[in-house]
Amino acid sequence: MQETPHIPVLYREVIEAFSSCKEGIVVDCTMGYGGHSSLLLENNPSLSLVGIDQDPTAIAFSSKRLEPYGKRVTIRRGRFSEVAAEVMAENGEKICGILADIGVSSLQLDQRERGFSYESDRLDMRMNPDAPLSADEVVNTYSQSALETILREYGEVTNARKVAETIVSKRPFSSAKELSNAIFHLMPKGKKIHPSTLVMQAIRIEVNDELGELTRLLDAVESSAIKHMRVAIITFHSLEDRIVKNRFARWAKNCICPDEAMRCTCGNNHAIGKVLTKKPLIAQEDELRENSRSRSAKLRVFEIKRDFSK
Repeated sequence: MQETPHIPVLYREVIEAFSSCKEGIVVDCTMGYGGHSSLLLENNPSLSLVGIDQDPTAIAFSSKRLEPYGKRVTIRRGRFSEVAAEVMAENGEKICGILADIGVSSLQLDQRERGFSYESDRLDMRMNPDAPLSADEVVNTYSQSALETILREYGEVTNARKVAETIVSKRPFSSAKELSNAIFHLMPKGKKIHPSTLVMQAIRIEVNDELGELTRLLDAVESSAIKHMRVAIITFHSLEDRIVKNRFARWAKNCICPDEAMRCTCGNNHAIGKVLTKKPLIAQEDELRENSRSRSAKLRVFEIKRDFSK
């Protein structure tokens, strides 16, 4: 029997988000260890699921874990924005939900050889081990100005220029641990996270194009022809959450006229549904005690209801 390596974040909230999906297909865009997938299948006996991941280790593990659910489960490998678009096009109205847990998985963090952790002896950070761009290339070949931009925009590192300058002056680096040690003295202390976390996060987001993937997934959902489904997105970073919040708000707007317009001329019927979470859902106290990684998790849910006859 497999040992389950982690508890999926916001598990109760995810189950509730899809409680109205009595039948049909939920697409788990970031399957990982299959934690959310197994809970959704267990709590919705008439539900089917398509699990997506680009990591062969995750697929191997989840294939075994989800085996008891038989033909209710289909697993596909690839970038979730691309595969989800294909799945929506193939299945149409059978799709009743889209779930995405954005960011690095526990599977990847816990395996030091993957190079995600600041304690790792490697410098990799690829969610897809076959992807061409790795953290090694970003850290050791990007210009100082490019590194500074990444650190500031993706890691919100306040002294990004100094950190980028230090990285360039001390490279090459062969491991995440070596990089962390080189910049440790420059990072703010006293927070609940390791001082190097924001730098590692910024590099990881660049390597995996995480913000681009999230945006492309939302684009695919928006352009799909599916009339009714739930969309639930879990984020761990303020930039990701902002992208989801702004997109959901746009989807819920009936009037898309410019702010300076004196009167509505757009038809006032452009909303494709409604936001179900005015504020993001966060972990409850007992989950925070059991799973520290849930501390920064935020879940936003949108219900798509389109009327193409308008």
